[in-house]
Amino acid sequence: MTNNNRLTTSWGAPVGDNQNSITAGSRGPTLIQDVHLLEKLAHFNRERVPERVVHAKGAGAHGYFEVTNDVSDYTKADFLSEVGKRTPLFVRFSTVAGENGSADTVRDPRGFAVKFYTEDGNYDLVGNNTPVFFIRDAIKFPDFIHTQKRDPKTHLKNPTAVWDFWSLSPESLHQVTILMSDRGIPATLRHMHGFGSHTFKWVNKEGEGVWIKYHFKTEQGVANLAPDAAAKMAGENPDYHTEDLFNAIEQGEFPAWKLYVQIMPLEDANTYRFDPFDVTKVWSQKDYPLIEVGRMVLDRNPENYFAEVEQATFSPGTLVPGIDVSPDKMLQGRLFAYSDAHRYRVGANHQALPINRPRNEVKNYQRDGQMRFDNNGGGSVYYEPNSFGGPQESPEHKQAAYPVYGVADSVANDHNDHYTQAGDLYRLLTEEERSRLVTNIVESMKPVEKEEIKLRQIQHFFKADPEYGRKVAEGLGLPLPQEAR
Repeated sequence: MTNNNRLTTSWGAPVGDNQNSITAGSRGPTLIQDVHLLEKLAHFNRERVPERVVHAKGAGAHGYFEVTNDVSDYTKADFLSEVGKRTPLFVRFSTVAGENGSADTVRDPRGFAVKFYTEDGNYDLVGNNTPVFFIRDAIKFPDFIHTQKRDPKTHLKNPTAVWDFWSLSPESLHQVTILMSDRGIPATLRHMHGFGSHTFKWVNKEGEGVWIKYHFKTEQGVANLAPDAAAKMAGENPDYHTEDLFNAIEQGEFPAWKLYVQIMPLEDANTYRFDPFDVTKVWSQKDYPLIEVGRMVLDRNPENYFAEVEQATFSPGTLVPGIDVSPDKMLQGRLFAYSDAHRYRVGANHQALPINRPRNEVKNYQRDGQMRFDNNGGGSVYYEPNSFGGPQESPEHKQAAYPVYGVADSVANDHNDHYTQAGDLYRLLTEEERSRLVTNIVESMKPVEKEEIKLRQIQHFFKADPEYGRKVAEGLGLPLPQEAR
């Protein structure tokens, strides 16, 4: 019998798997032959004109990074090569789901993107103010963000879509717990931590590698807004976070963060109790303690918001020698999607704009494209290899190799414990913090139209911690689902 409700590509072909991208084995890397994934990401990047599809509302500032601890045993990255070395940088903070004119004080993760202008080119660290994310495979990202945006019929936010997706994606539970906790609404952009979230790879001069995670710890201390205060501020001053950051820097109160990394030996990835490349999970700091790297200070405001903040472009694929990527499926998708979004939104030559241009000289064979405002390579040789002395590759800067194996298939992650870390987080909270967490969840879930969605989500809370599930069920006036009794 023909299935009249089957999911198809834009050219009408049925989709066999919309939950898992095609990888070389269960740990990737993602294969470019997954045309369904590429179509989803490419189409998703073109759904809004001209503001960013996500992270549209943002604020930014200039500053510097200073190395405070010798990490040269772990990475050959030049800007991290010696204690005391300073590198100029630009940071953009943002909310995720709201439009460019939305309020700063909504309950939403915050983007935390840093552009280091190093002597070996730019390095972008594009993370959030949370150490985890809602999903772990880029193929689900367009669908997830659709639930956070506006309903195409009503043009209103849709809590039913939000909780329907989360309840059907149990890997989101850890991030949902963070989002609904006190940390869901930072008091200011200065009073929140930042994280690279993904696992990355550092490689030293001897070619030896380690897996790492980035942690920016605010020196201002963590502070959050209560929901009623945040709602009041959203009405009175929707640009409160933007204003606070600008005024603090203008008055000489320069915000600062200490950068730390967790370091994992490469071989530990095969035996650690959680998949270290799953962005919905953290590494225990008891297993891999924080190691200080340096200090980031923001000390100069933009002169022109559009030229610097709005036209700033970041991509986790903007790398420098000594820093490589990991098989994290979400990261692998972002390597394509972010730069593709900028080429569409800002233009093919977005990296030549002053805010994005590296401080060292760029030499390549890329030519033409919209808004090419430099000399376009002049009359120099425009292809490679050539016999005319054009720029050539540097073999010593090749990315470090790592083995891949497995059958090319859209493989689900075989690490499916979505509850232990969320439960651990719940139990770390004080009684008052748990109460506020449950209240925030209950208020958010009340408008959900289908009871089955609420019951399905309650099961996830219960599996993380029985008290967690019971309190949410009680708050919603619902019985515990049979599976949780």
